[in-house]
Amino acid sequence: MADRRDLLVEIGTEELPPTALPELSSAFAERFAAQLDAAGLAYGDVERYAAPRRLALIVRGLVLGQVDRESVRRGPAVRAAFDDNGEPTKAALGFARSCGVEISELGREETDKGSWLEYRSMVPGRTTTELLPDMIGAALGELPIPKRMRWGDSDVSFVRPVHWACILFGDEPVSGRVLGIASSPETRGHRFHRPQAIPLRAPDDYLPALRSAFVEPDFGARRASIQRQVEGLASSIDGVASTPDALLDEVTALCEWPVALLGHFDEDFLEVPAEALIETMQHHQKYFAVRSADGKLLPNFIAVANVESREPDLVRSGNERVIRPRFTDARFFWDQDLRTPLAERAAELDRIVFQHKLGSIGDKVRRVARLSRLIADQLGYDAAEAERAALLSKCDLTTAMVSEFGSLQGVMGKYYAAHDGEAPAVATAMEDQYLPRFAGDSLPETNCGRVVALADRLDTLLGIFAIGERPTGVKDPYGLRRAAIGVLRIMIEERLVLDLRWTLQASAETFADDVLASDAVASTYAYTMDRLRGYYTEQQVDIAAVEAVLGVDASEPADFDRRVRAVTTFMALDSAAALAAANKRIANILKKSGPESIGAEVDESHLVEDEEKALAARVSALAANIAPLLEQRDYGEALATLASLRPDVDLFFDKVMVMDENPHRRRNRLALLNRLRALFSSIADISKLPSPDKP
Repeated sequence: MADRRDLLVEIGTEELPPTALPELSSAFAERFAAQLDAAGLAYGDVERYAAPRRLALIVRGLVLGQVDRESVRRGPAVRAAFDDNGEPTKAALGFARSCGVEISELGREETDKGSWLEYRSMVPGRTTTELLPDMIGAALGELPIPKRMRWGDSDVSFVRPVHWACILFGDEPVSGRVLGIASSPETRGHRFHRPQAIPLRAPDDYLPALRSAFVEPDFGARRASIQRQVEGLASSIDGVASTPDALLDEVTALCEWPVALLGHFDEDFLEVPAEALIETMQHHQKYFAVRSADGKLLPNFIAVANVESREPDLVRSGNERVIRPRFTDARFFWDQDLRTPLAERAAELDRIVFQHKLGSIGDKVRRVARLSRLIADQLGYDAAEAERAALLSKCDLTTAMVSEFGSLQGVMGKYYAAHDGEAPAVATAMEDQYLPRFAGDSLPETNCGRVVALADRLDTLLGIFAIGERPTGVKDPYGLRRAAIGVLRIMIEERLVLDLRWTLQASAETFADDVLASDAVASTYAYTMDRLRGYYTEQQVDIAAVEAVLGVDASEPADFDRRVRAVTTFMALDSAAALAAANKRIANILKKSGPESIGAEVDESHLVEDEEKALAARVSALAANIAPLLEQRDYGEALATLASLRPDVDLFFDKVMVMDENPHRRRNRLALLNRLRALFSSIADISKLPSPDKP
């Protein structure tokens, strides 16, 4: 369209922080789009580009300027604008003067509340070219930069020093200053391959000009190129590259023109656990590890250079030379750590503070060990193994390897425990205790690991609640939400027959008397169970089913899950909505009547109407039928059985007056309803489900 053009904005800088680059790029696009919206400038797509030394946007189809708009200013009421002789008052004269016109040029606005002076004028829209520099500056000023820096003698601040700014609107260069830099229709190529200025004639020149200058400005394209090169090199040696997303993103943010190179290291280093070598490669050097088809680490790595060298062998050997001392350090840590068994490190944990009100890591470990034995006994697992695993669980925190690579805690504990001759289940539990680490992560593999993982999280939850440090909406320094979800996932998905309230009370007994942990059991239990709403929402389970089960005392999470699944199936039945409405009605009747008005038992001698006799008989029969189902925890079949009550319930409410004038009949009918509700409540509070009167 003739009245629209494409816009290119590029800000050239020193190397931007690699881990922040994607967020900065996304935020720049969002903030600038918001500026356009606020100015009333229509546009099409916003394309964003990001490389180590640049943030750029191409806005498609941006209008040439704002439309003219009518401005309406309301003045004083007419009755206050003129005196009894019709002469303008000071209020009217002042309003006219502020508008720059005579009294005669003012209009009047009639409303249901009276008549008002007004002034209407046309405000010409500003051109896009005129608006752009300030809007770009405002968008950059709103970027999420925790710590800005200044350079030279300028007062301007940004995440990194700015070297150039390019603003090109169609084929028109836009003059102005952005972050203290005068804009020009030029970009810069690769720092080494093409450092000189590159003139641009239009936004569509941007991508081909940079690519010919050894810069790929598209973050996604650069990332895909790195992954393709890395996987190709790994395949060339019959290997599989390890390409975690975080590492791919970081390497992409470090390179303008990525060139992958295959390197090699001494096979003797493979004596060190693979995880330690991989962490060294990824954390220190940003290299990609390579495994064989059967998962074993190969003596190779893949580095990604930010240059297309004429002598790639020199670049490769340089990277091989750099990784050797890193691996030498890792092997030294490994050899040193093996000299002291984990069990001998336990005393050192007393010198590491867990929380100043809850004691040291050593104190925590001893509490977790006691709780692990209790949980293992409850589940029928090997209690001695669980206790041993708990006592050793944090000992690797004192090792040199974990001191260097904190992310390897648990992983190294597994290797050290195996080296010390600990039982396989105990060794595996060293790593299992930290699972799940995040949403969707795998769960502990062994019974021993599950027990320690539960005990450790429950100890943290209860301890922090006991000292009054429960999380808020924005603050959760001890990761209690994650800990609670981890407890629930292990109990539910591993089908552990374990009561959460009992387990928390058992944990409370392991704390020192001055902590008052028993007082925090109820609040910790409520907080943990409340996390079930989020847990099931992520699984797209109808929240009404969750609320129905939360309405009864189902304190065993695995059993809670069975009930939720059963209620979800029940909700699909034709009779579900009507029975939910009936339960709601029954609950209201019983609540209004009060417990003292309800008979203790149903007295058949006081059953008068055929419909109440029929319902009483059906309730008695079904109570006997579902008792074994409840014993077997077959809640689905139990609810399906109870669903057959609908016709009898409907007839009862159609034909029988519950609140009969005869007190014996009234108490008896209330007792019948109470017994009926108890049947459903043995599974869930069905009254919380959607019903015809409450969608």
